[in-house]
Amino acid sequence: MKTLVIDCATEACSVALFDGDALIAGECRVLGRGHAEALVPMIAALPGKGRADRIAVALGPGSFTGVRVGLAAARALALAWQCPLTGYPTLALVAAMARAEAGAQPCTVAMTGGHGEWFVQTFTADGLPSADLASLSPDAAAGTASTVVVAGSQAEALVARRGTGQALSLHPDARSFALLPAALLGPADHPLYGRAPDARLPAA
Repeated sequence: MKTLVIDCATEACSVALFDGDALIAGECRVLGRGHAEALVPMIAALPGKGRADRIAVALGPGSFTGVRVGLAAARALALAWQCPLTGYPTLALVAAMARAEAGAQPCTVAMTGGHGEWFVQTFTADGLPSADLASLSPDAAAGTASTVVVAGSQAEALVARRGTGQALSLHPDARSFALLPAALLGPADHPLYGRAPDARLPAA
């Protein structure tokens, strides 16, 4: 079964095509902005224009725009190709990548959030979450993270602020999808924004 993986919830934008667990092709770019313009051409550049039997998409957390862009593209392709759509947490993929690099041990993932905060979550040596996702100030994140290994776009900053640990500077990469524990795949109907929206309806 071929799987198209889309991950553009963070500064990185990546796509990958798998045959089972074997990577056929993929690409990862750290863009910051411009995911909407880059994503579809990246998919079209894959073998067979990325046509797959299943689509997996990152649910976040990350930027509101990036999460929505990825979900919109995945849902449109799943409808056009009449194939199932599944989702996964972005931080869990980073934790899986860290596990492959540093070995099976607990890991804290720290990624860029909004308004100067970081998205933080701790994972077990098996790659499963051992704490709830949180959006924290850098000081609070440094005080919360107790694992030796810290991974993500803010890993180096967290380890420097804490003064100890091993930092793995990683962005989520769809090409590492096969490392993700199958238990973390689920419906793609609810994005994980990680924090409340900036815009709110006025009070009555």
